[in-house]
Amino acid sequence: MSQNSHRKHAGPPQEFLGPLGGELRDAEFAGGAQLTHFDPAGQAHMVDVGAKAETARLARASGRIRMQSATFALIESGSAKKGDVLGIARIAAIQAAKRTADLIPLCHPIPLTRVAVEFALDATNASVTCTTTAETFGRTGVEMEALTAASAALLTIYDMCKAVDRGMVIEEIRLLEKSGGKSGHWLAELP
Repeated sequence: MSQNSHRKHAGPPQEFLGPLGGELRDAEFAGGAQLTHFDPAGQAHMVDVGAKAETARLARASGRIRMQSATFALIESGSAKKGDVLGIARIAAIQAAKRTADLIPLCHPIPLTRVAVEFALDATNASVTCTTTAETFGRTGVEMEALTAASAALLTIYDMCKAVDRGMVIEEIRLLEKSGGKSGHWLAELP
């Protein structure tokens, strides 16, 4: 074991410190919100959702991948060497949503009731936008499941097309909407 493995926890990493050196978990944000994945000693922990009410919860997320026009044409025509790029990306998104708790350390495993994946092809900008929807009936939201699904779909498109276009750009992965739970409905402001 290295000497560093015996060090006592010294609080959150530098990026979690506020502008005056105070920890962000102690800071209030808009609406009185606080970071919830740290305990009072600064240790990461999984949030206790046991006392929360079970409600219908929904989250929608999206992201986009830009590419060369020739790469876009392969995807649009379904003639990519590895096969149906969007079909495989859809399955990857659904699998990723179901495995979010295995990928994001402090996420709760959630019994999803629905995952939907839509693709919008934009020939003018040689891009594909992926929009995902995750739903459950439970004590915690499904924002991370929707975001993970969108990310996995776009990464799969990249993987399947990288042999012809390594310069593809994945961008604008974001939450579009969430509903359910104590905080209610939230809708992103779109540009």
